[in-house]
Amino acid sequence: MKHPTGEPAALFPNLVFHGEVSKPSSLYRHPYPSPELAAEHPFVPLDFTRLDPDEQRERGRRLLELMQRRRSVRMFSPDPVPAELIDLAIETASTAPSGAHKQPWRFVAVASAELKARIRAAAEEEERINYLQNRMNAEWQEALAPLGTDWHKEFLEIAPWLVVLFEQRYELVADTSAEGVEGEIRRKNYYVKESCGIAAGLFITALHTMGLVTLTHTPSPMAFLPKVLDRPANERPFVLFPVGYPLEETLVPDLARKPLDEVRILIE
Repeated sequence: MKHPTGEPAALFPNLVFHGEVSKPSSLYRHPYPSPELAAEHPFVPLDFTRLDPDEQRERGRRLLELMQRRRSVRMFSPDPVPAELIDLAIETASTAPSGAHKQPWRFVAVASAELKARIRAAAEEEERINYLQNRMNAEWQEALAPLGTDWHKEFLEIAPWLVVLFEQRYELVADTSAEGVEGEIRRKNYYVKESCGIAAGLFITALHTMGLVTLTHTPSPMAFLPKVLDRPANERPFVLFPVGYPLEETLVPDLARKPLDEVRILIE
């Protein structure tokens, strides 16, 4: 007996099969996927191993301990980082869920000294206006005061990599409706900012797991980035990540994260 996907019925223990059609289980009146959906679109069994509760807790604690050490870094070493590590982090980020599985992101990884210098110059020009010409209001600057940030962004040249995450507001696909006519069709992407935000979080987690550091740098406005990096009109910069190793004896602000009871509401 097989599921409509063609997989053995044993891989779907919660479903009862009759021929090529599955009946709802006792738990779900409307199981997913429906037989009609599975007959029209491909589905595969979930690759999942249920862990022992002790192993779950141990894994959770290990990850928490690792991520508690994560800090935003502004003093980078120029020591090189293999491109393979950047690729691994980008591939990990690309496992993020996205609206309608559109995967509306593009990571541009820059190691070129010439491009990094151009990005720094453009970013500092915008940040100089922000900090010195009051584009950032007094309340904003007061909030940033404990971090000690200013318009100088030397790290944009010193970090071995700059990785810019672009959000794709829409996608362009080949228009095959008219034979012999080349063209593109614009198709909307959904939940773009939410999708890119999740991808950014996974990117940061991957970097930290591999022993690298980064900074979520968002010079405002960032309109110079598509120009410098020659990106198409459907892409908008979301965040710029300098990536590398921290300079020896790097200092970071002595900040405390909110405790669990300030960020979690538990309803049982």
